[in-house]
Amino acid sequence: MTAIDRDRARAAFKSYTDAYDATNPRIALKIEHTYHVAEACDAVAREQGWSSDDIDLAWLCGLLHDIGRFEQLRRWDTFKDAESMGHAALGIEVLFGENPADAPAVTSVRDFIDDPAEDELIRASIAYHSDFRLPAQLDERTRRFCDIVRDGDKIDIMRTIADSTVDTILKVDEDTFLASHFSTPALTAFDEHRCVARDERNEPADYLVGLICFMFELVHPASRALAREQGDIYRLLDAPFGITRPFTDPAAQATWSRLKDELRRWLASA
Repeated sequence: MTAIDRDRARAAFKSYTDAYDATNPRIALKIEHTYHVAEACDAVAREQGWSSDDIDLAWLCGLLHDIGRFEQLRRWDTFKDAESMGHAALGIEVLFGENPADAPAVTSVRDFIDDPAEDELIRASIAYHSDFRLPAQLDERTRRFCDIVRDGDKIDIMRTIADSTVDTILKVDEDTFLASHFSTPALTAFDEHRCVARDERNEPADYLVGLICFMFELVHPASRALAREQGDIYRLLDAPFGITRPFTDPAAQATWSRLKDELRRWLASA
């Protein structure tokens, strides 16, 4: 594999995203998230003892994982896949297909790396980064890179959520969020130490459960260590969406206390 020129890749990413108005707060949010995920992939790969070439490739996969978000926002004015086209599929379209004629910028994977040898691995790391589960048929190396991108994404989502209001993320006010309850399917997922499926989230509080359950599915030990070190998960546990008031229902208060305590214990030993 030809060595990856990170400066060139950063410049290509900046050139592409600048065309989508980086002063737009929603665009700026995704740009910042992208750089954080790329650095998380780098940090985890280094800690796991990967080769220098594979560390660079992990970083690049992190840089490219959300590149479909910019076209998603331009075309549909949303980041919700259910209300548009899946952003992972859009990323594949942008990098490996044809950019729309009316797109403000055109790019391809060749702008980021000359050698096509890793194209299928890069494609997979983008295509599957937000899937509930990875396809069973992936080869071991491709799976490792998919896992590291998924880990990096989950880690930085904690930062993004901890720095955001509940209205920004869930489109409900604080009172509505605090009056919500924890549904049985979401609690079952937590007790099984797995992610919460979309159809298992019925109330605003369930979304919070889904977020903290990301920790259970961090694959690499270095990813769990990085999540602990950065501390954003603890901010989310202490004050979800910056909210310091308790849930309205005493039963919901007790449930949230249990979830927080159990996750803290799990993180300490993971």
